[in-house]
Amino acid sequence: MTEPLYLERGVGYGPLLWGPAFAVVGSLVELLVGDRPHWFMWVLVAFGLLVLTSVWVYARRRFLTVRVTGEELWQGQQRQPIADIADIPDATDNTDVGTLTGARVLGGGWSAPHKYQEVPLRLADGSVVVAWARDAEALRTALRTAMRHCDT
Repeated sequence: MTEPLYLERGVGYGPLLWGPAFAVVGSLVELLVGDRPHWFMWVLVAFGLLVLTSVWVYARRRFLTVRVTGEELWQGQQRQPIADIADIPDATDNTDVGTLTGARVLGGGWSAPHKYQEVPLRLADGSVVVAWARDAEALRTALRTAMRHCDT
């Protein structure tokens, strides 16, 4: 596998600490109030929130990761070969706005994920697909770099 030109993870591993941190704060509040902390319940709360958060982190890392290598654009679990991309319109180019209506969104969703910017891509067969990233301009730059390396 080649080194990614662009890599955007859906989320980091930091949120896994939220549940245990909440349990520690809760037990400390019980100590400060003067009650005897319910250690067993706080451990259960920490473990339960850790399990729920780990499912959330796994899903976001699996379905919202964007990666550009020299050969492929990955949007979640979907791969788009760089060789099939014919053009990447600039953000200021409004001529393709009408083509986005009904265009297939890479990654398998109905639309780009919330808080992600859309990047239209014209494929070699003339169709338009919608890629997405938090930093659309960085994605465009990485895709153009990959396209240059693919052409040579």
